[in-house]
Amino acid sequence: MKPRKGSHSVFSVRLHFVFVTHYRRKVITAPMLERLQEMFWQVCRKMDCELIEFNGEPDHVHALVDFHPKNSISAVAGSLKSASARTMKKDFPTEVAKFYDGVAFWSNSYYVASTGGAPIDKLKEYIKSQEKPL
Repeated sequence: MKPRKGSHSVFSVRLHFVFVTHYRRKVITAPMLERLQEMFWQVCRKMDCELIEFNGEPDHVHALVDFHPKNSISAVAGSLKSASARTMKKDFPTEVAKFYDGVAFWSNSYYVASTGGAPIDKLKEYIKSQEKPL
């Protein structure tokens, strides 16, 4: 993927998020996963991010996001989790109530890692090789 441009920047920031259901309960069904993907796409779009890839299992989801640096990582994670949790409780009330009656859908924590680009060793080598001013 090509870098994107902002008003004063050129950037390429890809983040891998993992969100786990509360108590790691296996609540996510195939229709729920499909709806979660739609919600993640909508939230990313509103935050000028792009959802590159999405998938999951009954107790967690993975999202690869092309991140816009005007946002904070925690704001994007929080928006993804809150919007998707509300949607799950609204669109799948019976399924969600079996596991979570008055309890949050997602765990309080999440995993995020930057991804893509050159390996760290190559970046370090490139930076060290820069011509120093006289």
